[in-house]
Amino acid sequence: MITDANLCLAGIISEVNMKQKLLAVLIDPDKFDENNASGFLSNLPEVTTHIFVGGSVVAEGRTCEVVKILKDITELPVILFPGDHSQISGHADALLFLSLISGRNPEYLIEQQVKSVKKIKNTQLEIIPTGYILIDGGKKCSVHKVSNTIPLSQDDIENIVNTALAGQYSGKKLIYLEAGSGAETHVSEEIIRSVKSALEIPLIVGGGIRSTTQLQNAYNAGADLVVIGTAFENGSFRE
Repeated sequence: MITDANLCLAGIISEVNMKQKLLAVLIDPDKFDENNASGFLSNLPEVTTHIFVGGSVVAEGRTCEVVKILKDITELPVILFPGDHSQISGHADALLFLSLISGRNPEYLIEQQVKSVKKIKNTQLEIIPTGYILIDGGKKCSVHKVSNTIPLSQDDIENIVNTALAGQYSGKKLIYLEAGSGAETHVSEEIIRSVKSALEIPLIVGGGIRSTTQLQNAYNAGADLVVIGTAFENGSFRE
């Protein structure tokens, strides 16, 4: 289990090099019940290695409140997965510095990143440059709506691979394939396998994973870290 929260990226890389598979639970601050925080965490799978915190749209200040609560009750690394620059808390361990490289909206390629600098530079957050790739999950997800970008088709594997490599070549330390919150269709094993075989950096996969079978399939295809959110929030994750 990763517990050195001050070396989140190094920890991920180390585990990946040892062929260990990682699991992050994504918490949407606006849906988190702080009165049942300990109970929620106690029900997570024992193999959980990270807590991600963020949402497409979150009330001002709510992310910081939730991060503080989580840091008091868990030793797992708490990593920000922000929908915009307002969702930054210096109380977290690290920040996925996301760039939506699958889209062409400058607001989520660079503008939100520039807006976040004022907050980030005055914190001790570990900054992890991350290439974020939105994949069509069969429904219009929140990321699609908020970012005003079109997800990449699951049939266009070559474009997905090239986008991931462009992220790696431009200095990203992680690539994140996202089918969207509550996706009807998760990222296919063929896509995961193709992207992983091309990359030299860790691969994160999330969206639409609702069972241990789907989780294991993602791992077998090459995902280094899988993110599950909605299925844990609503209790629909199947063992």
